Amino acid sequence: MAAEQPLSPDGIDFSDPGFWARPLRDREAAFASLRRQRSAPFYAVTENLGAGLGSGGYYLLTRHADVLEVSRRPKIFSSASGIRIADKPEEFFEVFDSMIEMDDPRHARHRRIVSRAFTPRMIQRFTDDVELTAAGIVDAVADRGSCDFVAEIAARLPLKIICDLMGIDDKDQGFVFERTNRILGADDPEYAGEPGASGATMLHAANELAALVQELARSRAARPTDDLTSALVNANIDGEKLTWQELASFFVLLVIAGNETTRNAISHGLKLLTEHPDQKARWQSDFERYAPGAVEEIVRVASPVIYMRRSLTQDYETAAGQRFKEHDKVVMVYWSANRDETVFDDPHRFDITRDPNPHVGFGAAGPHFCLGAHLARREITVMFRELFRKLPDIRAAGEPDRLQSNFINGIKRLPCEFTPTLSTGS
Repeated sequence: MAAEQPLSPDGIDFSDPGFWARPLRDREAAFASLRRQRSAPFYAVTENLGAGLGSGGYYLLTRHADVLEVSRRPKIFSSASGIRIADKPEEFFEVFDSMIEMDDPRHARHRRIVSRAFTPRMIQRFTDDVELTAAGIVDAVADRGSCDFVAEIAARLPLKIICDLMGIDDKDQGFVFERTNRILGADDPEYAGEPGASGATMLHAANELAALVQELARSRAARPTDDLTSALVNANIDGEKLTWQELASFFVLLVIAGNETTRNAISHGLKLLTEHPDQKARWQSDFERYAPGAVEEIVRVASPVIYMRRSLTQDYETAAGQRFKEHDKVVMVYWSANRDETVFDDPHRFDITRDPNPHVGFGAAGPHFCLGAHLARREITVMFRELFRKLPDIRAAGEPDRLQSNFINGIKRLPCEFTPTLSTGS
């Protein structure tokens, strides 16, 4: 249901999680208004509330073309000062110093080391594991008739794949899950703890994850295995390797980006398919034919990562004529760019046959395009294949409990129902 009064962009702090808790129709109307106005793509916000980690003005980029332009010019639009609207406190730089917040040449070095550690054998192993894991997850709930879709289905697949990839024991997966929730849910009272403690909550959770992987790294340095942690600790790629602190920062990034975003895409997917039974029926009529388009459309509409921030390294004038000054902050709102009427026909329609679908749900072209996009697409595909095969009438059975965040379009809980079936095994 829409708000009683329509939202006007004037006076809205788009970094305030409270705005993102508004009904979908309100948020879409506010951004549509911005995209229609000539100056709107560069809507200036003079102050932000954010996560309580700092303040300052920023420019809001709401159009698809502007997000592409910024993404393709990393030397001008820097990631090194932080990717969130609020400035990062000094004490955050060590544990959150991952390649997503680096510029070249540091970014290129980290990405090269990590990419080459993913050997063909390792890629094939976790590709096979996705199918086995998804089958086991669905079998575990198949005879019950209902469950929390997020905790018992959507979250379990990416979490287990990443933990298995890194060599994290099954007994520690709950620990990893809880800590990632605290990091990305720092604006949500359920995870933040005491009022004003969101920064401390994030930092403590990240340090706990770093300690976990550093302990594992010490073990793998002494006794190598065939997991990614061992490959990164022991491999020397063209004379380069990650330090243990760099490994810890990479792990924090991996479990956040690879766990949270995929689980939220899967969760939003069930909600969208429940709301659009014609699209679900079409996909089920020929799963393999429609799967690629369905996955891309789910990611477009869900836009699990709402935005990324960049900072200007020099004065710059965009193709649209907007002038920025050195040190200005710009916020690329992926969620809005994925609804740009000049790019997507009827953008608020969920259509698994949409073609073309040049969404920026994994980021836009450039050095920071999501390294795990291929794995995410595979996980989403495999999970819905298993669901349709074993629980074909699965549906959302209530409204989602949404994460209070200006950064992640998250769902914390989503009840679902289905006709119980006996497990068929994996």
